[in-house]
Order: sequence, then structure tokens, then C-alpha cells
Amino acid sequence: MFLQGQPHEGIFLIEAGVVRSYYTAPSGREITLAYWTPGHFVGGPEMFRGGFHIWSGVAAEDCTLLYLSGTTIRRLVERLPQFAICLIEGLVAKSKCYSALVQMLGTRSATERLAQLLVIFGEIYGKHEANRLVVQRKVTHEQLATIVGVTRQWITTTLDRFQKRGIISLGRQTIIIERPDLLLEMVNRG
Repeated sequence: MFLQGQPHEGIFLIEAGVVRSYYTAPSGREITLAYWTPGHFVGGPEMFRGGFHIWSGVAAEDCTLLYLSGTTIRRLVERLPQFAICLIEGLVAKSKCYSALVQMLGTRSATERLAQLLVIFGEIYGKHEANRLVVQRKVTHEQLATIVGVTRQWITTTLDRFQKRGIISLGRQTIIIERPDLLLEMVNRG
């Protein structure tokens, strides 16, 4: 949809699907900033055109998007105060997300970051079955690695350790959080 370094021209409203935003370091290493779902927009923070994208956005799965040019956004903001409020609320939500990411990367160990990510997946996508949470969402080890800021091999080893301790179980399309209490314990001790 847009690449780091390209000029800002407008934003994309996500109607269906998931969009991954990520930053590419000069070394070529990528870090996932967020996965955005329907109802969110991507392509900011510049709204009215100008400047350059400081990260990239790509469809993580099939998406339906509505593109709004910077000129269109400016006209809508001038005519519809409620539209302006929605944009501001969206920017507030994004700034909280990115702030939490920076805090987590700067203050938590890799194991604590992975535990936090699994807790978040459980809260957002989990369905309660007895005392466990079943997350019906395919996530690759590579995707987890780019979010946590580690290698894919580290993720594989750590998830295996979590499974041996009975904290999680992995299926082809699921992550089962067997012991949410132990994940929270890891998160809270950081």
C-alpha cells in the first residue's frame, strides 16, 4: 500500500482484512509495529499530504480498503467536525499503541515481550474453553519474531519451552493458552 520513504498522499480506511505496519532499519531488519483491523486507518500520521512515510504498510491478508486523498480528508475535516474528531481519536489510539510498543521494547526482556504478545492475542482473539483460551488465528513464527524483535529461531525455541511447561499448546491454526495465569505472571514480574 505504501513504503517507508514514499511521499504521503492520503490514508487507507480498512473495511475488511488486516494490514501490517512495519519499520525497516538501514540493515534491512524489519520490526512489526502493529496489525490493523477493520475500522482502523493506515497511512498516517500525515493526513493532508506532505512529508514522507516513516514506515511501510502491507496487506497481511486479503483486504478491502477505501483510499482518501489528503485533499479529500481536508475537505471532510472542514465540513464535518465529527469526521475530524474520529481522525483525532484514531491518532490517539495509534499513538498509545506505538508508545506501548516502544515502552515494551525498551523495558522488557524478549521472553516477557512474547508473553505480553500472547496475553494480548488471548484478550483480542481468544475464546474461553474451561480454564484456557483458544486463539483461532494463524500466526507464523516469523510474524511473532518481527513483533517481539527477535529471530524466528528464538521464537521456535521459546514456544517449545512454553509448551513443555504446559503454558501453551500449538495447532496448525490455533494457539491454545493453557495457563493464562502463568503468562500474566511473566508479564507482571517485568
